[in-house]
Amino acid sequence: MSRLSEYEINIKIKLSALWASAMSLYIYCDYFELYTPEKLEGMIDGTTIFGSGDQGVLLGLSSIMFVASLMICLSILLPATINRVLNILVGSIMTLMLAFLTYAAGWYFYKMYAAAEAILTMLVVYFAWSWPKESAESRGQVL
Repeated sequence: MSRLSEYEINIKIKLSALWASAMSLYIYCDYFELYTPEKLEGMIDGTTIFGSGDQGVLLGLSSIMFVASLMICLSILLPATINRVLNILVGSIMTLMLAFLTYAAGWYFYKMYAAAEAILTMLVVYFAWSWPKESAESRGQVL
């Protein structure tokens, strides 16, 4: 019986895939939240945070998703040193926010999504932290 072949996936692709998965979960969670009782009514009459009409609140909240969205492409495009630091920083911040949401959210589906998103952002931090180092031989240098 033959074995299936495996190859090492580049760290940048791993990070980008984790961010893309996290973003998909963010979007689906927000979509399903629209089905909770009185959510749409609250948005229309301005009694929920997103329906409050406060541009500062909306700018702040959308900035969080803006940065997370950009991490999908930045994880591939940025040089390794900056990439590593940015993924550790943004991944840590997102993990802390999601851990709080997992605890504070009332709806079970919201807790489930926040927990899964937190696991993905923890993996981002883990993979970025353990970014592979080049050996002297791979750089063409002799010790």
